[in-house]
Amino acid sequence: MNRWHIEVLRVGDFRLDGGGMFGLIPKVQWSTWVEADADNRIPLACNALLLRDGARTVLVETGYGDRWSDADRAAWLLARRTVVDALAERGVTPKDITDVIVTHLHFDHAAGLTSGPDGSIRSVFSAARIHVQRTEWDDALANKSTMTKTYLRSVLDPIASQIVLHDGIAEPMSGIELRPLPGHTWGMQGVFIQGQDGPWAFPGDLMPTRHHAHPSSSLGYDMLPYQTMLSKRAFLHDALDRELRIVLDHDPTDPVVRAVRDGKRVALSPMAPGMLRT
Repeated sequence: MNRWHIEVLRVGDFRLDGGGMFGLIPKVQWSTWVEADADNRIPLACNALLLRDGARTVLVETGYGDRWSDADRAAWLLARRTVVDALAERGVTPKDITDVIVTHLHFDHAAGLTSGPDGSIRSVFSAARIHVQRTEWDDALANKSTMTKTYLRSVLDPIASQIVLHDGIAEPMSGIELRPLPGHTWGMQGVFIQGQDGPWAFPGDLMPTRHHAHPSSSLGYDMLPYQTMLSKRAFLHDALDRELRIVLDHDPTDPVVRAVRDGKRVALSPMAPGMLRT
């Protein structure tokens, strides 16, 4: 089995409403976990992975990209940083990327796939295959969401010819496995990687931050909250049994964590900062 060199990238920073991020959890509780600003927004990151094995260079997630108005940037406090900036810091260009894996196609995960003003939008990773679950792709094209501006045809159409569709569990490359993790969307997938130092996992918006290990911490944006709880429970017990290193897609302070026992529950414990690059 292939073993991948893994680097964690920070490809953006933004803020979303704390109530939306914690769903049924009341503010009196979640405000003890994270501090909100005067507009009730909490700090979030867009974290991604760069995987290399000497032959292929794989990107997991792309962040929100660069095609945003000043009004959008003000609403979500979108930082002017993109996945291209993060890759350049590692000496990698978009043309070097052979494959892109997205957990799902919401704007904060997939809009970095394209760039340019309206009328001249282009694929950023033009040489890459883009891996997504068939269900997610079909739902994105149909805009099957309670959110009206998260699946963007201006993102999907320019990269349609690059899409590789998967139906359930798949191994697009040796040492990389894709597994459905339904709940946030019907077609969301997690990415499981055999790293040079052991197994890693990137569960997408199943658990955006370490505080989302709580069973009831589903997002207000989840399509299937109960399924999120079931998917989370199964993932956490698997992570505990296999001693997975877990990379959280939106945690701004502790992106790399491990599953640990916390009484009857499984919680997420931050790993040392030195684990951000392996």
